[in-house]
Order: sequence, then C-alpha cells, then structure tokens
Amino acid sequence: MESIIATRNMRVGLEAGDWREAIRLAGGVLEESGSITREYTESMVTAVEELGPYIVIMPGFAIAHAAPSPAVLREDLALVTLAHPVSFGSPNDPVELILCVACVDRESHVRALQAVAEVLCGDGVMERLAKASDVEELARILSGE
Repeated sequence: MESIIATRNMRVGLEAGDWREAIRLAGGVLEESGSITREYTESMVTAVEELGPYIVIMPGFAIAHAAPSPAVLREDLALVTLAHPVSFGSPNDPVELILCVACVDRESHVRALQAVAEVLCGDGVMERLAKASDVEELARILSGE
C-alpha cells in the first residue's frame, strides 16, 4: 500500500527551538515541493498566535494548517518529526510530530484529515512515527507495514 504522504514531503529529526520554528519547518517542506507559498506558512503561525494551540489535537501531535487561500497552490501533506519536542502551551504538549496540511477548499481539508486520521489512530502508530529513524521508516509505518 502506498503512503498517504509523499516520501519527498517527510522529514525526520528536525531541530526547532520553539513551536513557531517547528511550524515554519513543516511549512517549508511544502514550500520546497511547490505546494504553498511562504505566505501560507506564516498564516499557520498567525492562526496559532491568534487562536491558541488548537492545532495540538492529541498528545505529541499537531496538525499545522490555515484557512484555504491563494497561497495554497495545490493540495498536499507533509509530516515532520522533531529531534526535541516543543511546547505550544497545550495540555497535549510537548509536540514531536507535525502534520502540515495545505488544502485549496474546506471540503478537501476534511477529506485529507479523515484519511490521515484513519492511519494515525492505529495502535501504536503515533509512537512508532515519533521514533522513526528515517523517512523510509515513516513511509513504511504510514503505508501500514
């Protein structure tokens, strides 16, 4: 089974000093792939500044996203693990896994998150992802191996 996130959009062990840098690193992956602009990455940071750490949806895991906008060039997903967990000011801190979601409209946003949630809710998947030593291991876990 193919991974729901392209291997080119996965990174392992990134160094982030704080949550803002962690979001910018995750967004940077989608910027590199040509899926979003820097403006979208900054809007993800602004969303947390204005609305609080709502993106930290479960212990150790955040879904970085912002409202659909022209800064989203195409739908895409990225997954990064952090070398050292960061705090967002959430009861689910510290965060070591960040999923970055870029959607062109609100409907695709929901579909993308449902697909990811199905995989991530598997027994022990989050812990295995957080401990993955390389991108290939992340891909194997996400593909159900």
